[in-house]
Amino acid sequence: MTQFDKSALTASEQLDLLIERGLKVHDLERALRLLEVTTSFRLSPYMRPFQYPDDPAHSFKPGTQLSEIMQVYRFDSDLRQLVMVAIERVEIAVRTGISNHMACQYGTHWYLSPARFKSHFDHARLLKELGDKLAKEARQYHKEVERIENAKSSEEIKMLRKESRKRDNYPRYYSLTYDQPVHLPSWAMVEELSLGSLSHLFDGLDEYRDRKAIARRFAVPHQVLASWLHTLTFIRNICAHHFRLWNRELSIPPSWPKHLTLPGPQKGGGVPRRLFTVLAMLTYLTTQISPDTRWPGRLHALLEEYSDIPRAPMGFPDDWQPRLASLNAATR
Repeated sequence: MTQFDKSALTASEQLDLLIERGLKVHDLERALRLLEVTTSFRLSPYMRPFQYPDDPAHSFKPGTQLSEIMQVYRFDSDLRQLVMVAIERVEIAVRTGISNHMACQYGTHWYLSPARFKSHFDHARLLKELGDKLAKEARQYHKEVERIENAKSSEEIKMLRKESRKRDNYPRYYSLTYDQPVHLPSWAMVEELSLGSLSHLFDGLDEYRDRKAIARRFAVPHQVLASWLHTLTFIRNICAHHFRLWNRELSIPPSWPKHLTLPGPQKGGGVPRRLFTVLAMLTYLTTQISPDTRWPGRLHALLEEYSDIPRAPMGFPDDWQPRLASLNAATR
């Protein structure tokens, strides 16, 4: 371990350092404006493919231009936004699938019973997370009511404002309207969970037949759906925090159903750990959710728009187009 001793650099100093490392910059003023809103630290993951590996000086390969790096950066941004669109659709469909099945099978507040979950599932944590949300909304409402009461408005306007604040969101409305049961009904409960919590909830359901019934809507085995939700949680967190996505490697390869073609070749067999696997997964799921979806077409259009972006780092096989087409056909 060594002590960190790097000093902060101004945008101008960052630009000078990049040029010193061999980066070609044609428009210095424009590059400076860029570094005033996007630090070289944020750009550094996109620079690495253009630099010599293991070089402590981080020198750029001859002829590397800032415009090339920014092209990859813009592609990654557009790709993250498109991936988030697909994950949103999958997330909503899974929330709906879990609630529709479990609530109709076991009742509106089915999740209050620990018996509905595996023994290792942290049921107390689930209820605490949901209870904290209700308590927070109730506290926030009472603060807003106090501000409304202190305002110089008519009683009629105050009453309308309080009713409006009460209905700002369902957890708040529920906590102020009902006292039994204390917790939300199933269809509202699933909307309050993060994708990670939703993934744990699905995988934690005790009955095999329940997990199987929910996964049937997506035409994959329940083990595969659980694995895919875990992977999509990881990808969603990358996108939500604006981290690099385009050449990301998955630490844990997702499961893959036997009835679908593998996303691409992998040394030693198994499911490839690159981004193409995720894009194949989302192509299949979005088409399964809505056969008329335009998401796969939007993905093709994005790849065509950025045709100069290397696809090998994303794990694209040479025959990627028929592979994605086969996933679309598999849903029909």
